[in-house]
This record gives sequence, C-alpha cells and structure tokens, in this order.
Amino acid sequence: MEKPTPLVIATRNAGKTAEIKDLLRGFPVQIRSLADFGPIPKAEETGATFEENAYLKASLTARVLGVTALADDSGLVVEALNGAPGVYSARFAGPGATDIQRCDKILHEMRAISDRRAAFECVLSIAVPTGAALTYSGRCEGRIAEQPTGVNGFGYDPIFYYPPLGKTFAELTRQEKSGVSHRGKALEQFKHECNKVLIWIEQQMPRQEKSICRHLPHS
Repeated sequence: MEKPTPLVIATRNAGKTAEIKDLLRGFPVQIRSLADFGPIPKAEETGATFEENAYLKASLTARVLGVTALADDSGLVVEALNGAPGVYSARFAGPGATDIQRCDKILHEMRAISDRRAAFECVLSIAVPTGAALTYSGRCEGRIAEQPTGVNGFGYDPIFYYPPLGKTFAELTRQEKSGVSHRGKALEQFKHECNKVLIWIEQQMPRQEKSICRHLPHS
C-alpha cells in the first residue's frame, strides 16, 4: 500500500482544517495542522497580496517542520470599501478581535450603502522545505447581508450572502459550502492535479544520503 504523503496545514484554525480535510478525503495524504505540534515561529503576514502571505506561511512552516506545508491566505473583498478588508480581513477590527466583532465592523462600515457586492478570495500555497511552491486560487461572488445569519462556518460567513443558494455561508452545511466557496474552488484545482503534485513533492523533498563509516588504518 502506498505510504501517504505528510501534509501540514499551516493553521491552528480547527474550522479551516476540517474543511480542507473533508475536501482532500480519499487522497493519499496524511494531514495534520499546527495544532498537532508545539510552538513554532509565526509567519509575519507582511505581503501585499493573498499569494504573498500564503507563501510566507507555507514556506516558513515547511522549513521549520521539514515537511510539505499547505497554507491559505483568504479574505473578504468588499466593492464599496475599495476592496477592504482584503489581506487585512483577520485584523480589520483590531488585534484579538472575535469573529463577531469583525462582522459587526463590516456591517457598521456598510451602513446606508446600497452597493453590497463582495467576494471571498483564497490563494493556496503548497511549499516544500527547499522553498519551492505551487499556487492555486479561487474566488466566490456574493453580497454583504444586512445582518448576521446562521451558526456554521467561521470568520465573515454569517454576513456573506450567496445568492445562488439564497443563504449566507453560515447557513450552509460544510458540504454545500465546500462546493461553492473560494477555498473549495482553490482546493478543487489542487485535487484535479493531486497525483502530479504528489510526484512533484517527492522530487522536491530533500533526500537523506546513506553514508558508510569506514575505519581509517592506524599509522
């Protein structure tokens, strides 16, 4: 039986890890998250784009742990807010803010604004310890709801209304959400190329050289 390829999801977010595990179920990968390890250095998300931040997280995790790492950087892009919060989605309501506080901040900024168009964007980076990486992306169009609805998901899900299903992301089951979400679309690209990716990982991973210890003759 083929040995599964170790893959560490560079997050401690249980909801995000569960989504990715569900989407990659049946593939020969052994998935763990940062919650399975002790403290490791935290990547500074200094990138100006989702792609840059995803790579920063994936490459740091891969180097520190010595295994292939998958990181995503994703966020909410609101048309009327000139693309905000974008790469600052997790920090939009200030450091240490809760999901509820982040949603409230968006709703406050959107008060009396009729243009509610928004999108979730996601970039996945799969990096090996040598620094090489692959990138996949996805986008989901929707609207900012007038008020939070639903108890599923995480982040801005309660205020992201998805018109084709007539629900917010927080009202969708995990299976429904994975089928239409930004992260689901990015992972679907990865799944489509999974066998090629696993070969690429095998080729990129550093190999341990076997050495034979020989005794030198005494002079």
